[in-house]
Amino acid sequence: MTDSSRSALCLALSLAEPAAADALTERLRPELLAALADRFGLSQELVVRLTGPEPAALRAALATDAGEFLLAAASTGDPVLARALWSAQFRPDDDVRVRAMHRLPGLLPAVFRAADPADPAWDDGEDSLVAVLGEEATEVELVLALTGPFPGLIAQSLVALGPFLPPPVVLDACRTLAELTGAEGIEALAGGIPRLPRHARLGHPWLPGVLHAALEAPDTAAFLRERRPAGEWTDPEQLRALIALRLGKDPTVKPAGLDWELILREHERLPFDSETRRGSTFRPGGRLLRLAQWEGCPAALVRESFRADPGGTARWAAELPFDTLAGPDADPTWMILHHTLGRGIREGWLPVERVLTEVRPAAYVLDTLPYDHEPTRKALAALLTPLGTDPVNWLTCYARTGRARGTVAELIADAAVPSGRRKRHTSWPRPLEAEFPAVRSDSSRPAFLGMFQCATEEAQSAVVPHLDARAVQHLLVYGNPTPAVRDAVVAAHGLSAQVAMAATDELCEEKLAHLLDLDEPAVDAQLFRCADLPRGERERLLAGRLRGGGTRPVADELLAVLEETSVSHHRDRLTAGLESGDTGVARTIVGRLRLHVPAARLRLLTAVWERGGPDAVREVLAMDRLPALLRRHTEQLLDAPDGPARLRARLAEEESPERLLAFLAHAAGTPAERVHRLLAEGMEPPWPALVAALGAGTLPDGLPEALVDRPDCPRELLVAALAAVPEYGADWIGRALRCGKLAPDDLLTHGAPASAALGCLRRYAREKAGAPAWEPVRARAEALTREHLAANVEAWAVCLQLLPTFTGALPELVATAGSVARVHP
Repeated sequence: MTDSSRSALCLALSLAEPAAADALTERLRPELLAALADRFGLSQELVVRLTGPEPAALRAALATDAGEFLLAAASTGDPVLARALWSAQFRPDDDVRVRAMHRLPGLLPAVFRAADPADPAWDDGEDSLVAVLGEEATEVELVLALTGPFPGLIAQSLVALGPFLPPPVVLDACRTLAELTGAEGIEALAGGIPRLPRHARLGHPWLPGVLHAALEAPDTAAFLRERRPAGEWTDPEQLRALIALRLGKDPTVKPAGLDWELILREHERLPFDSETRRGSTFRPGGRLLRLAQWEGCPAALVRESFRADPGGTARWAAELPFDTLAGPDADPTWMILHHTLGRGIREGWLPVERVLTEVRPAAYVLDTLPYDHEPTRKALAALLTPLGTDPVNWLTCYARTGRARGTVAELIADAAVPSGRRKRHTSWPRPLEAEFPAVRSDSSRPAFLGMFQCATEEAQSAVVPHLDARAVQHLLVYGNPTPAVRDAVVAAHGLSAQVAMAATDELCEEKLAHLLDLDEPAVDAQLFRCADLPRGERERLLAGRLRGGGTRPVADELLAVLEETSVSHHRDRLTAGLESGDTGVARTIVGRLRLHVPAARLRLLTAVWERGGPDAVREVLAMDRLPALLRRHTEQLLDAPDGPARLRARLAEEESPERLLAFLAHAAGTPAERVHRLLAEGMEPPWPALVAALGAGTLPDGLPEALVDRPDCPRELLVAALAAVPEYGADWIGRALRCGKLAPDDLLTHGAPASAALGCLRRYAREKAGAPAWEPVRARAEALTREHLAANVEAWAVCLQLLPTFTGALPELVATAGSVARVHP
């Protein structure tokens, strides 16, 4: 059985009336047992042993939580069943099956608690659970066996885990072994340790002596119990986390209540990143790095992790000791500061004042400070006071930033000294031109500009005339200067600063609006090329309409950008000029694009005539790029007194819903391609005409599916598109359900094919579990099955047989199954 057919069987059994459900269970017992066996990962025989053979019990197992069912099975103390549960963990995982051991960490402990070690079936033969655990269990799973009921597994776990176990845990395991076997087991363990290979020995030099002393004591188990420190490593979750950490398993999280003192003692006993096994490939610092991610990790451990893996620790540690970033031996890289300064200053474990006065080098610190953090800005502004409004101080500071090895405070103090042997700068060193488009710098420029913006407005306004073109561009694009400072930049550098500022797609709304309000042709051209403009703004620019009011011819700078625009990537930027009326824009569009929609061609010609007159239209037609019939008809109108009105009438005819619907129905290409062309050329789908054609039965196949992704798609077309539900659902169905355009009942009533509709219902019902909107769906399904299937077991069976290949909707399936059963009882 497939997953969908199993789901359908489960649904059928839940919908059928009790008598019919019992009969259907008997009729489809093999299929039901197969579904249950697959769900729990057990054989059909074991499922029956656990549930009993009664139909009601088998159906109840379908509704039982799989985890609870398996835990109950683990608690039966059945060695055969326990062996089967262990095998269940190796099955593939999907949305129906359960990986028992992965999802139920309590399963193996439940097996051990219920096991009777006196029953030889637990350890009888190579396929018994104990034997298989000895071969297949991982080290983390062997932790569970240390206090289990099987002496052989305890000894094996001690040998396998050896050095990883804290001394109290070793003593616990030995005590359990003594309680199960008496002195015999301890004697065997003590005698076996010296015979182990050196790399496989238990790693506790004191253990043989303690074991021999225990053997001489009157009560071996009591002796070992007395030697165990109280309260240490008593929590199983903490122990499993420790072993997982030792083994480098992912992920490891700090268990609740874990005492860091215990971790420190374990590290002292056996450093976490020491090589404890042959062939270990765990990278240095890895285990300590996991510890460093735990909240409250001792600074000593974080420092060790940092020494082994500076980059990883800087990025992932919960926090870093300050002395890893500052001090005589500290030499943090840019990447280390990038991962720590912003996070540490905001979270409070890095004091910003100490960062500015103790961490070096200054360029890295300045480039990675959190400038959106107000206390950081205030602290830096206070340090900048000595630089004042003297441009020489600031230019000298910039010139020395890249090579400064000291702190930010030292850099500023050095630049503020008016005299000395070192050169002071009166102009921008090594000036560079702006870049088109703008590119972020990774040099000392961003470090200086970040610091510069923390200065007073007076200082910034005094210095901006001395910035080079690249610094001006970076300040305006990536910085956040106040209006007064921005005005000072423009006053000093003119239009070129604004053009450079426009050459990016990273402008915020305020900056974009500021540049658009300028109505400068060169600025507008750069914005059209680089900025992420709304379509309405592109249409305005290509029409020459000014934000301040009025209209002008579209400038050569913008026409040049339009000429360079990629047709394959940005066709919509060209079609934004269809209604411009500007002759230059129209010629560029006609020269570069093939317009598919007749209304789009007429829009362009009508706009050109209304703005430039018949001669402008002749200029466009003379390019010989429009269809011959359109050129001929248009040329006949150019000298007519009512030519513009007749052209507008033809445009109105082509823009009518009927003609747009005809384009969508009959133009070349697939429905999706026709819809794309219509939208790309500025037309909206004729929704009322599409809905009317759907009602009349004349809407071509495939059009509803091509339109469903539009946010304004009417409900009627969404419902029609349900006639071809994809096998695994579709994003538009989920969106329509969430916004209320579709109701769950629509999937039940109209979704086809039936199997895909049923899959969608199950999927979205899980997402909306318990939502009232889904209650009528089940009520409707129950009513349909009562009406057509009732207690007729044959009808239910036919319904399930037809489901995988039935092309109609679910109500049609149920009705068909009922009819077939009545005709062929």
